[in-house]
Amino acid sequence: MFISDAFAQAAPAAQPGAESTLVSLLPLVLMFVVLYFIMIRPQMKRQKEHKAMIEALAKGDEVVTAGGVLGKVSKLGEAYLHLEVANGVEIQIQRSAEQTCYQSAGTRHGPLSN
Repeated sequence: MFISDAFAQAAPAAQPGAESTLVSLLPLVLMFVVLYFIMIRPQMKRQKEHKAMIEALAKGDEVVTAGGVLGKVSKLGEAYLHLEVANGVEIQIQRSAEQTCYQSAGTRHGPLSN
């Protein structure tokens, strides 16, 4: 025989300890923490600002809708508002479709008003 038999030596079974489990989960936990601070928290802040802006709408404010329509608020309802886009021309939109508000005083309020 040219090749001798090779036998693997049995190693003692490793006991999974609390340390190794914690170390293996640490990168996953770190990813979720980073994801929260980079994506989730700023989005929640933008949603809160948008909601406050929608609630602060008043008759006579100029707004830009999500579709890019510019108009002046003529009527306010619970879920809808009426925009006057030209003399005698009114459209009805959802309040949530309003994106930016130019109030009567000329100040801009909206997510891009930094």
